[in-house]
Amino acid sequence: MSVVHPFYFGVPRFQPMAVLTMCVVCLVSLVESTGVYFAISRVTGQSITEADIVKGLRAEGLAILIGGLFNTFPYTTFSQNVGLVSLTRVKGRNVVVAAGVILVILGCLPKLAALATVIPSSVLGGAMMAMFGMVVAYGMNILSHVDFSHNENLLIVACSVAVGLGSAVVPQVFSHLPGSLQMLLQNGIVSGSITAVFLNLFLHHRGGSGRLSTHAGREPRRESRVPQTLAE
Repeated sequence: MSVVHPFYFGVPRFQPMAVLTMCVVCLVSLVESTGVYFAISRVTGQSITEADIVKGLRAEGLAILIGGLFNTFPYTTFSQNVGLVSLTRVKGRNVVVAAGVILVILGCLPKLAALATVIPSSVLGGAMMAMFGMVVAYGMNILSHVDFSHNENLLIVACSVAVGLGSAVVPQVFSHLPGSLQMLLQNGIVSGSITAVFLNLFLHHRGGSGRLSTHAGREPRRESRVPQTLAE
């Protein structure tokens, strides 16, 4: 049983184009991770602040750095975890820490981790279907708190979802752009989030209007929640 050797492929070399490319990849990961943070906050019933998001992104960056030392690719917070927490209702930090330790051990011992490959693909597919479906369901639940009686909100959601799906289904629409921009915009999460943010700023905050949205019997909320939601 072999153990993973740090710097197996050689010591790091800093090349400007490679660094720039990785920065673009990390931006995509940051957008996706932010959406996962908001979704998991809804699942656990805990409020999330800007400071919490910053801590999460810093921890993710540190994990990517440590993972790079052990020959792994950059990775991001998996949205499947939202569905997993929703299905199991296990929200304790001790469980998450224990699962993380187990995964670290499996990652350092490839022969042991290879046991996971014996799981039938049909079993994995069925589990993924349920977990990803839970992510979509919680995204719809978050959107239910938006007041769609205002056409501006309806337009933001419609355009951002359409752009996000279009980018994922027809990525060649950005083929005439430079490679770095293609990598960024072909990701439906990024393109949809950018669309939502800019439309929200244009429709609700131009001239400092900052329109408020209200539901009957609820406290008013600013529509800045919409782009946060669509980071999903």
